Amino acid sequence: MTAASRTPDTRLRLQQSAVAGIDPRTLYLLAKLRQDVFSIEQKATDPDLDGRDLEPTTALLWIEVPGPDADAAGLEGEPVAHVRVLREDDGSMRIGRMAVRAQERRAGFGRRIMRAALDLTAQLAPEQPVHIDGQAYLETWYQGMGFEAVGPVFLEAGIEHVPMVFRHPHD
Repeated sequence: MTAASRTPDTRLRLQQSAVAGIDPRTLYLLAKLRQDVFSIEQKATDPDLDGRDLEPTTALLWIEVPGPDADAAGLEGEPVAHVRVLREDDGSMRIGRMAVRAQERRAGFGRRIMRAALDLTAQLAPEQPVHIDGQAYLETWYQGMGFEAVGPVFLEAGIEHVPMVFRHPHD
């Protein structure tokens, strides 16, 4: 079952689920969002669907709002921002596949979805570092959220990325 929590703007819904708990129509719209951002817009050279979404410890998070795609699919909302949270073999956490629909950028959805992902990692493994491979042009944005670069820029899927880590504060 998908967990939903309302944000102060009642048009927005933050959703969280494993792949198995997502309505197939919503899963299709999530895949479409990722395809639109990574494959079409950014022309990523590696496939988006890498099997990690199916791992039992993976959580997908997304923000949805009412819209024409939702209406066409008979749903209350359509995804405008997405991220996945993974647990690595060493116990550390990884956030990846962050995507925000082009026309929704600069509306705060990226920060909201990343904050939700960090909150989830704090619940699951507060003592563990959280890793990302952030797109290099967003390095300063990620630093503003508390991430620090831990290595040099590298190419992934034909796009410059920088390895970064976030450590949850301890009381």
